[in-house]
Amino acid sequence: MTVSPFDSALLGPLLSDAETALMFSDTAALRAMLKVEAALAEAEARCGVIPAASASAIAAAAGALIPDAAALAAKTAEDGVPVPALVAALRRAVAVSAGEEAAQAVHWGATSQDILDTGLVLRLRRVIAILEDRLDALIQALAGLADAHRATVMPGRTRSQQATPVSFGLKAAGWLAPLLRDRDRLAELKPRLFLLSFGGASGTLGALGADGVKVEAALAEILDLAVPPMPWHSQRDGIAEFAGWLALVTGTLGKLGRDLCLLAQTEVAEVRPGAGGGSSTMPQKSNPVGPETLVALARFNAGLAGQLQQAMLHEHERDGSAWPVEWLALPQMAVAAGAALTHALAVAGSLTVDKSRMAAQFEASHGLLLAEAASFALAAHMPRPEAQALVKEAAAKATAAGRHLFDLLAEMSQAPVDWPALRDPARHLGAADAFIDRVLTAARNA
Repeated sequence: MTVSPFDSALLGPLLSDAETALMFSDTAALRAMLKVEAALAEAEARCGVIPAASASAIAAAAGALIPDAAALAAKTAEDGVPVPALVAALRRAVAVSAGEEAAQAVHWGATSQDILDTGLVLRLRRVIAILEDRLDALIQALAGLADAHRATVMPGRTRSQQATPVSFGLKAAGWLAPLLRDRDRLAELKPRLFLLSFGGASGTLGALGADGVKVEAALAEILDLAVPPMPWHSQRDGIAEFAGWLALVTGTLGKLGRDLCLLAQTEVAEVRPGAGGGSSTMPQKSNPVGPETLVALARFNAGLAGQLQQAMLHEHERDGSAWPVEWLALPQMAVAAGAALTHALAVAGSLTVDKSRMAAQFEASHGLLLAEAASFALAAHMPRPEAQALVKEAAAKATAAGRHLFDLLAEMSQAPVDWPALRDPARHLGAADAFIDRVLTAARNA
């Protein structure tokens, strides 16, 4: 039995993402924290705080240490954080290899939060690289759809009702545009997230005295992280901002998924998002599993984003109740975003667009999708309120009689309008091409 669907052998392949999840495994967390401990020793040796030989011994032990998971688990339940037990294990390993004096230099002047938070940042850097690669690939895939289908005319829909003509290319550009902004947002937030966490017991580096700032700078350089203006133990805006980004990108993909679910409905059937999923009892079913999953993951992350906002409420210099909320929510949000990007890539690469079905919608509407165009054409020859009233009357008759709107308008008005020419929906796409070009230019220039 599993508590989380992300770890389920049954549901994991649908909802989870193994590559992203790997960065939140116990092994990844421990390796990251040991890397920070080794880097701390190196930084302190550079600054003359501990002997160079001790730093070398610590680095070697940290690289080779395979902690006893059961022992760590028991101490974590007791201490509320795994770092004290990990530091104790590292000290024992260093004592065996290099003696007690070297072992005493382990974790010198640091606190548990320094190690855990900085280790998290190192792992998030890898997570973001994974998500960025998929985001870039998805941007390219949607750009291809937008360009290829700029002339594929389909009904636009507002408030669930057919409205006026649009192109499928414009719809794809509408999915793409917010992803470009999401990519920009990610680039903007990384400098605020990739920060060293190093403040010691209460955020003053007091145990290191005058060497504190020097060690901080050296440690940041070794780990290739930025130095914040001050330690951020209880300042969680960077984590919350990243969580907000995860919710934004899954929300963007959820909108794409929702659109595809609606367009793939049997009664609409304008797209087919891949092979689809089967039913246990209805052989004819082809369920839009990928798009449905995008919607579910978007709703899931939207809810967890609020949890990360709650986790910002740290008390004083450190909070043992707000901190674990991040541990609960952030990994799930990142894994959900990774899964959503993977599903979106699969959907974009397998999508079938039924141009003939889209074209048939215009005939089935008896011209009502062109009612706006008709009212503007008539407004060139009469006051606009009169034109709109005439079109509204004709639209009611077209619906009742099953006749084309333009045929009725030609009978009801003597205005010299070229009604046959106006029947082509492609004539009414307005600035759609220009909008697509703008989005594609932004995608190329990013």
